[in-house]
Amino acid sequence: MTSARLHAPAGACAPVRSAGTKPRLLILTPDFPPDHGGVQVLVHGLALAMTGFEIEVVTLERPGARRFDSGGELATWRVGARVGGRPARMLSLNAAGLRRALRFRPDVTLSAHVITSPAATAVRRLLGGRTAQYFHANEILGKPRLSAFAAARADVVIAVSAYTASLIAATGASPMNLRLIPPGVDLPCDPGALPTERPTVLTTAQLKHSYKGHDVLIRALAGVRARVPDVEWVVIGEGPLRASLEQLASSCGLAGAARFLGEVTDEERDCWLRRADVFAMPSRLAGEGFGIVYLEASAYGKPIVAGNVAGALDAVADGVSGLLVDPTDPAAVGEAVTRLLLDRELAGRLGRDGAARARDFAWPVIAGRVEAALLEPTRTGS
Repeated sequence: MTSARLHAPAGACAPVRSAGTKPRLLILTPDFPPDHGGVQVLVHGLALAMTGFEIEVVTLERPGARRFDSGGELATWRVGARVGGRPARMLSLNAAGLRRALRFRPDVTLSAHVITSPAATAVRRLLGGRTAQYFHANEILGKPRLSAFAAARADVVIAVSAYTASLIAATGASPMNLRLIPPGVDLPCDPGALPTERPTVLTTAQLKHSYKGHDVLIRALAGVRARVPDVEWVVIGEGPLRASLEQLASSCGLAGAARFLGEVTDEERDCWLRRADVFAMPSRLAGEGFGIVYLEASAYGKPIVAGNVAGALDAVADGVSGLLVDPTDPAAVGEAVTRLLLDRELAGRLGRDGAARARDFAWPVIAGRVEAALLEPTRTGS
């Protein structure tokens, strides 16, 4: 048995954004700051950038959430399950989302994860508003039946990459209105490079998914050191894989060359993005739905090394913003990293062209595309 609490937005029980003639948008999501991750960044960035709606967000209670929400930028309702595991929390989230919808009366309900698609579907049936469903990648592989259910019942389906769209099709679902819209990125106020004492390779990712490629990068950097002896690898992110990765780095001779910083503030992360010479994250297999961190690095003018699979094919333009290589081959990864560290002309061109490309992914641009998709007339009969 579970119980849930629906916490009102900080400071008031009314929407933070001024009421008026704007259509109302309810966002349902299990993933939201202060938690870290690509989906969290996407949902929060989208909610802040879509100025054409009066928005409310229903999401899960997290440590630090009260402080995060206290800024009052968004009307955020938090759901806390007192007992039970993840299934109980998801049930509580769907139930709370439906309850909030009955009071908020949204014109559009956006389910940011397939987990909240049951609530979005129920809102559509009860209130008649439009629904939209976001897809990222891994959740489709993990919950193919629920993903097919969500895709078939939404008025608009948004896939973050061509790879993600292919996974939706593989479930057998035929969405009425499928849109391919990538995540957005915050363009930095000051992307200027900061000095470093050593050639620096940066990776930012939570250390809980092996597909991110930290292990391959460790083996690759052991070879990079033969040609760039003073190279330093800076790793930002925390998770259960950290101890084993640190041990692997040590066994591969990277003692003194690998720095695991754990979780850092946004300001410290941005400073490292300005310091780094190369951003590398050779994600492999079918893990990366898109890879917002690639865009973040490009926005700072950093050349990228990424895997030539899955969502990275959309996030990184090979030969334009970075180099795409076989993410399972340490030699190929190492050669790409070494090339960018030694060929400053190439690295500079990829960085500049990547920064220009990142402007096409700025949040106002992406939010405008999503708003248009959410507000267009519903298609029928397909």
